Amino acid sequence: MIKFSCKVFITMLSLACLLAGVSTSARADDAFAKIKKSGVLKVAVYNDFAPFSAGGNGIDIDLADALAKKLGLAVSLLPFPAGDDLGDDLRNMVWKGHYLGYGPADVLLHVPVDPNLARQNKQVAIFAPYHRETVRLVTDVRKVPQFESLDSLAGKNIGVEKVSISAVVMLGAEDGKFRDNVKIYPTATEALAALKSGALDGVLASRSEIEAAVRDDPRYRISEVSFPRLPHKGWAVGMAVKKDDAELVRQLQDATADMVASGEMAKIFARHGVAVVTP
Repeated sequence: MIKFSCKVFITMLSLACLLAGVSTSARADDAFAKIKKSGVLKVAVYNDFAPFSAGGNGIDIDLADALAKKLGLAVSLLPFPAGDDLGDDLRNMVWKGHYLGYGPADVLLHVPVDPNLARQNKQVAIFAPYHRETVRLVTDVRKVPQFESLDSLAGKNIGVEKVSISAVVMLGAEDGKFRDNVKIYPTATEALAALKSGALDGVLASRSEIEAAVRDDPRYRISEVSFPRLPHKGWAVGMAVKKDDAELVRQLQDATADMVASGEMAKIFARHGVAVVTP
């Protein structure tokens, strides 16, 4: 039986770790090298998600194009419908691909930069926050002359998007006090269109969705409203790639930082009527 001294064992273990590190680094470099060789950056974006991505237009569409150009690449968009949860989206569009053969992309945009989400999805790297989102209430000032608290909405018809954080908090507010007057729409865009047509008195949605819909129209007031289950400062959104694509992470991180510093990011948001909030 061959016996190893402690020193020899530690030396061999260190060498193994070093080689593993080299292998991981090589895989990461190789992944980005393949993207460069292809000349195309594949970017996954959500369907029906105005003002970020809908019908081939939006903030994330413009961002995808700008990031690709900074990396010296063309862009190829992979629009897709949101899954039942973010884990599904990360699996289908980032690290594995859909079982129907769609994806994965090189990068997915509009991913919450959240430690819990990152811990639950160890196959991906989530990074480069480029915007901070919040939930806001928009009301028609002709129908809701003043807004001081949720009590101002008593008897008012408030629209929300189905299966959204806005729907959850509005339906549950004050033990369901406003539930009978909450109207569910397939998307926030449709709820906001109903508000502008006069069918609703207000809409609870993301600030970006609201700003893009009403712009500076004096007929509508955007108000901050507090719910116990909502983070006061909102949440940051960034992007996700496969865990071992370290060079791609670095390239995209640098490109995003340059766009923020130069004001290019703010201009992209402004084109769609939204004020960017840097995380």
